[in-house]
Amino acid sequence: MNGPDFPPKNLVLIGFMGCGKSTVGRELHRRLHYPLVDTDHEIEARAGMPIKEIFAGAGGEPEFRGMETQLLRELVAGVDADGGDRRIVSTGGGICGSAENRGLLRRLGYVVWLHAPVEVIIERTSKNQERPLLNTGDPAARIRTLMKEREPLYRETAHLDIDTSGLDFKEISVGILESARYFFTSRL
Repeated sequence: MNGPDFPPKNLVLIGFMGCGKSTVGRELHRRLHYPLVDTDHEIEARAGMPIKEIFAGAGGEPEFRGMETQLLRELVAGVDADGGDRRIVSTGGGICGSAENRGLLRRLGYVVWLHAPVEVIIERTSKNQERPLLNTGDPAARIRTLMKEREPLYRETAHLDIDTSGLDFKEISVGILESARYFFTSRL
């Protein structure tokens, strides 16, 4: 799908953990050959440690959230300075928590909110010990609370929302590309 008929813009994936952002990001990368920027992986590389260690450190979650904002600022500055478009950006689940981040995400490109019902998220994340926000006695209750808090923020930020629970990731990717193509060409 890459080529002159696809607008040279960033595609940004947001949503709760376990909704498929990383998998869809890889599929979009495969189809478009745009570089894939996974904000969580980038932060881990910069910090030299996994996210759960950043959360456990002296700065805790606020330090991690500050790192997210700084990375978004840099990505947007790249777009503004040199047309740093043509990326797939897969974000962490809490990145929409600040108003600044929500604005930066929309400036960065076409924002797609991937989501799934609570039960699906619980099933997808239940065996992963690397998610610091779920290291609690009742991860399911924590998921429900976080999803309720974040849903309006995702909705405010996104240009498009897709329920990933009943779709295959290739179908999701094709839908994103068709919607993004329409979105960008209708604004020319």
